[in-house]
Formats: sequence, structure tokens, C-alpha cells
Amino acid sequence: MSTTETTNTDAALVVYDAAKSTRRRRLAALAAAVTLGLAGYGAWWAAYARHYESTDDAYVSGDLVEVTSEVPGTVTTLDVDDTQSVTREQTLLELDPADARIAMENAEANLARAVRQVRTLFAQAAELRAQIAERETALKRAQGDFARRADLTRDGAVSHEELAHTHDTIAEMQASLAEAREQLNATWAQIDGTTVQRHPQVLAAEAAVRDAALALGRTRIAAPVAGVVARRNVHVGQRIAAGTPLMSVVPLDAVWVDANFKEVQLENMRVGQPVTLHADVYGGAVTYHGRLAGLGAGSGSAFALLPAQNASGNWIKIVQRVPVRIALDAAELDAHPLRVGLSMTAQVDVRDTSGPLVATQVRGPQPKQASRGGDPAVEARIAEIIADNDGGPRAVALAGARR
Repeated sequence: MSTTETTNTDAALVVYDAAKSTRRRRLAALAAAVTLGLAGYGAWWAAYARHYESTDDAYVSGDLVEVTSEVPGTVTTLDVDDTQSVTREQTLLELDPADARIAMENAEANLARAVRQVRTLFAQAAELRAQIAERETALKRAQGDFARRADLTRDGAVSHEELAHTHDTIAEMQASLAEAREQLNATWAQIDGTTVQRHPQVLAAEAAVRDAALALGRTRIAAPVAGVVARRNVHVGQRIAAGTPLMSVVPLDAVWVDANFKEVQLENMRVGQPVTLHADVYGGAVTYHGRLAGLGAGSGSAFALLPAQNASGNWIKIVQRVPVRIALDAAELDAHPLRVGLSMTAQVDVRDTSGPLVATQVRGPQPKQASRGGDPAVEARIAEIIADNDGGPRAVALAGARR
């Protein structure tokens, strides 16, 4: 072999050894990097990741408060529209109040009539008592006359015919007295144990006035809660029936998040655990903090309209998801409002497992719908009508003024 060939061979061997050494170093570096990565991931999982469960299958939910009419009527004014923010008890729309006003006036007239009718019953009772006293006195006088005539009949001073007439008169008086007493009993049965103000007829008429006042007040439809108007489907001039859905009000200050976690993620979840959330609408710029308020009673498929028939022969196991409700911080909601249906990502800190598995109260106290009953103005009007018609000092003064 020539010197040149030997030199080339030696050079090739040197290059090969250098490349082999480089590959070994790279493989060693890669193995070290993989080992460090696995070790780092293991440390990260042991120290952090295993204490959290996360999902991006989460959405904002909220109450859709449906506004309906309690009475039929024609819409005369419409004060709100979709996307408009409203406060509680703000007027949404009004119905034509003409029929309700007429019914109210009729009820007030019936109340006045009832008061006067009951007053008449009390007056009749007093009149019958006076008649009974008068007839008792007349009967005693007639009985005395009969006794004296009976003595005179023995002496022939009074004829037997006149004595018989006196006896018949006594019988008529006794019958008349018995009739008056029965009339008094019948009248007394209608007023016994009552006054004009507490008589059943008057109370029934008062209830009718309150009912008419309620119907009149219900021609104004107000927002049951504060929120944003949605799904308005009513127009001015439209004739609506009682119970017709008119619109919805969504209280955006009380929304929550329903996060659907896999069943394998629920082992350590407990009520009250802290949750960190991000909304797609704000990206990662806004972080929400909430708490786990409760776990659903079943998986989503269990409450589906057409539940899966797992008893079929071609069954395939699918990991189920269970809805978990997450309550949000009110101050953060006020600073960064959310809308119903928006996508969220949720991460639950499951380190503290001291909380209950089943929530006893998922949400705080809910707003109550104010009752329209017991309106002081209506009660004052009822008292005024009774005072004007029961013969009291006010009615006497008014009667004197009219004269």
C-alpha cells in the first residue's frame, strides 16, 4: 500500500471516530435532557399538577327570569328593548288599564252598598226590638183588660161576645209578638257577633276591592330583578293573555360557571375548593377566582332527552362528564362582566378535601318578588269608603255639609 492511501485511510478513520464521538455526545445529551425533562415533569406533577384538575369544557350560566303578564290586556307602552340594562321594579311595559279601572270603581261601589246593607240590618234589629217591647206592653194591657172583663161578665156588665173579642185580640197580639221575635232572630243571625266593619258581606266587598286593585296594578309590568333584557317578543298594540311570555331578564351580576369534568377527575373534588378561571372573551388577561359550589346529581348523558342505552350489545365505554357548578366573585364580575354561554377554562385546587361531597346550599339568598298585596293606598281607600257609608261621625259631618 502506498503512503498516500495509508494517509487517506488514517484520515477517514479519524473523521469516523470524531463523528462517532459526536453522536455519542449528542445521544448522551439527549438522554440527559429527556431524563431531566421526565424528572422535572415528575417533580412538577408531584409538587403542583396532581393537586389541580382542569377543563376547558366550561360555560357561563345564569338565570333567565321570564317576564309574563298576570292579567290579559293590550300593550299600550313598551319601555325597554333587547340588550337594555334594567333595575329591579323598573317599568318594562304597560297594559291598557281602562277595564281594570272600571272593575275597581264597580268594586268600590259594591263595598259602599254592602256597608249600607249591613247598616240596614242593624237598624232593622233595633226597630224589631222596639216593636217587640211595644207589643209586649200592648199584650200585657190587653191581658189586664181581659181579666177585668172576665170579672164583669159574671155580674152581667160585659157580654160574653165582648169578652170573646178581647180574647181573640190577645191571641192576635201574641201571634204578632211571636212573629216580631222570629224576625228579630232572623235579623240577629245575620249580625250576631259582628260590627259593620267586620260583617262578612263587608269583608267580602273589601276583598273584591283589593282584588280589583291588584288587577289594576298588574297592568304595569315591572322587572322582577335587575339585569339585561333578552328575547323580547312583545310589541305595542299586541293583545296578550295572562301567562304569555313577554321577555326575559338575565341578572348578569349573579352568573356562575358550569364546568364539565371527566368522572376520573372527581375523586378529590369537594364543595368549597378554590377555582381559578379564564374567559375566552378576555383571553388570559383576566383571571377570575371562584369556589366549587356543588357537583351535579348525574352525568350529562343521564339527563339527556334520549339517554344512551348501554345495555345494547355494541356498547363502547365512554368517559362521562359531570357538571360542576362554580360560584364567581361578585367584585370581579362587576369589573369584567360575563355573558351567558361564554366559554371558560377552569382549574380546581383539590388539595383541601375537608369539604362535603354534596352541597347543602349551592347559592346564596335569592331575590324575592315583592307582593302587591297590602297596598297602604288601597287600605286607606277602603277605610274611607266604609267611613263614608257606615253612619259614623265622618258620614254625619258630610251629610250635614250636603244639607
